[in-house]
Amino acid sequence: MPERVLALLLLAACCAAGAADADLDAHVLRLAAQLRCVVCQNQTLADSQADLAVDLRRQIGEQLRAGASDAAVKDWLVRRYGDFVLYEPPLQPRTWLLWFGPAILLVAVVAVLVRNRRQQA
Repeated sequence: MPERVLALLLLAACCAAGAADADLDAHVLRLAAQLRCVVCQNQTLADSQADLAVDLRRQIGEQLRAGASDAAVKDWLVRRYGDFVLYEPPLQPRTWLLWFGPAILLVAVVAVLVRNRRQQA
C-alpha cells in the first residue's frame, strides 16, 4: 500500500512539473510573438527556426523561469539588439516618422490629388 501511495505522489509531481513546463512554454511563445527575429526580419521570434531565434527563445525561457517580468526580458533584448527587435517600437522622437510617416504621406497624396482636380476644373 505505501508503494502505491508513493507511486501516485510521484506521478502527480511529474504531471505538475509537465503542466508548469507547458505554461512556461506558452508564456515564452506569447512573448516571442511580440518580438522580431533579427535574422529573418519578417518573422516573429516565435515563428522563426533560425539558430539565433531558437537560442533566444531558450534564453527567454530561462529568464522567465528565474522570475524576470516580460518587460525585463524585452528591455534585455532591446539593450542587445535595439528597438528593431520590438514589433511595436516605442513612441519617441526618433520613431515619430515610423509612426506618423504613413499618415503624413496619405495627407500629402490627397492634397496633391485635390489640387490637381481643382486645376483641371
